[in-house]
Amino acid sequence: MFRLQARHLLPLKLVFHLIALVPLGVLVWRVLTEQLGGDPVQYIIHYTGMGAINSLIAVLLISPVAKYFKLGLLMQTRRLVGLYVFAYASLHILAFLSLDLLFAWQLLLSEIVKRPYIMVGATAYLILLLLAITSFARVRRAMGRRWQQLHNWVYLVALLAPIHFYWSVKSEVIEPSLYLIGLIFLLLIRVNFKQLQRRFSLRTS
Repeated sequence: MFRLQARHLLPLKLVFHLIALVPLGVLVWRVLTEQLGGDPVQYIIHYTGMGAINSLIAVLLISPVAKYFKLGLLMQTRRLVGLYVFAYASLHILAFLSLDLLFAWQLLLSEIVKRPYIMVGATAYLILLLLAITSFARVRRAMGRRWQQLHNWVYLVALLAPIHFYWSVKSEVIEPSLYLIGLIFLLLIRVNFKQLQRRFSLRTS
């Protein structure tokens, strides 16, 4: 069986960088060539939002995949992929504020009242902001056990993000429903996987 070694870490990170950056390059190309459909603003907002959700799924998959296939080095890519979740979410919010609201801050409160899914998305983004700020090794060492407690909030983001997606659409609910079901299933797998690990460690200790 192929095993990741230390020399594979840099190429692995480069691959993850490409996977995350190529969609942004595609978006820029479509903007420049005017291939955004009839509603370019909503296209960009939706595109960046999907980038955030898909990156989030990748983050949640890294740990179980690494443990199941015994690819310990893969765990060292979680911070990289997690920062791309934050980057895409930031672009998503920036697109909404700049292209949809045109930075009309006085409209933001009325939009939140009128469209509660914005508050759900903002809550998820604030959690991502905290996770990004505290993702550095020095901060992790300083926080100790509290670091893991804080970063477990990513599971709440995994619920809030698809709920935000579901509430934001008017008619096409199949795609957000699949994302919601898929993320819930992924969270259940992670919980059950951790429980099995604990039971196995207790039996062998």
